[in-house]
Amino acid sequence: MEIFHATPHLQELWIGQENTIKALENQRKSSPQLQILVIGSSGPSQFLLTNFILGREEFSEEVYSIASSQKNVGEIVGRQVAVVNGPNLYDKGMSKSKMRKELKRSMCLSTPGPHAILITFDLEKISPNDMKTPKLVKDKFGENVLNYTMILLLYDGHLRGRALDDKVMRTDWHLRELVEQCNCRYHVFSKNWRNRSGSRELLHKIERMLQTMGGHHYVNRSYKRAEESVRNEERKLRKKRQSETERTCRELEEQFQGDELCWQMDAFNARLGAEIRAEAELQNRWLRTSLAVGLGLGFVAGAAMGMIVGSVEGPAGMVVGGAVGGVVGGASGAAAQLNLHQSK
Repeated sequence: MEIFHATPHLQELWIGQENTIKALENQRKSSPQLQILVIGSSGPSQFLLTNFILGREEFSEEVYSIASSQKNVGEIVGRQVAVVNGPNLYDKGMSKSKMRKELKRSMCLSTPGPHAILITFDLEKISPNDMKTPKLVKDKFGENVLNYTMILLLYDGHLRGRALDDKVMRTDWHLRELVEQCNCRYHVFSKNWRNRSGSRELLHKIERMLQTMGGHHYVNRSYKRAEESVRNEERKLRKKRQSETERTCRELEEQFQGDELCWQMDAFNARLGAEIRAEAELQNRWLRTSLAVGLGLGFVAGAAMGMIVGSVEGPAGMVVGGAVGGVVGGASGAAAQLNLHQSK
């Protein structure tokens, strides 16, 4: 994140602002955080998968759809991960225009691009629509998206190990045909998110898939435009909050010295960067323009509405004093979590 050094002259904090922003962007590129876009066909499978990945109940078992795309952060097997969920592609309760808007929003929340796209299904309830889902994802997200895509199958039956693999790849032709659309990449998971036995295997599969793509996240023209717009919005927000930031830094300098001051500055920067990035992903020109006039990969417009969740975490800590305001801490090394939502 952008670092504000304690100096006698706080105005120096803003000298060379563009260079600082570039440094921030470079640090984000080298971050070990894994960005995952989860896409559901129908039913609760994508929401149960998110619980499984994060190791917590982000969605109840009764959730079959969501009104707006969401982003949540946690970790899987010690690796930081950001998970973006959108509405199910065959959600009968959502209009086509609303669906297109939410797919657009999920792209903004997963900028600069996902490292993996996970399409979820119920293994025991594969429908004709499910068989067409990978092609639909390809139509919506670009020609090469399936190179970054894996099929995730929800299953709570008695089969295990090779017997389960035989069911997917040999016994049930429709399952085999489904996973073959993603180069036979698949993983079976349980709706019991507390059972973490398969989480390490899933992470390894994702990392192997990512390795075959050179370790790069998925990107196309729309993702490039979205990321550029988000970065521009970040710059505007930092400039807008310049006075507030300088005031907070002064308060910290008055209260702390030495290593403690550096620690408090780092915690403040983590929180500030998290807030600005989350706000920029949700409010940027590319998203506003596209929603207004229907630009970009066939997505149709509309006003941003409904519940939006953006969660961002950083290094552990509490920022004390004045405008800094309270706790920036959390489990698993988390320090800053921003929830931009009206309800959960």
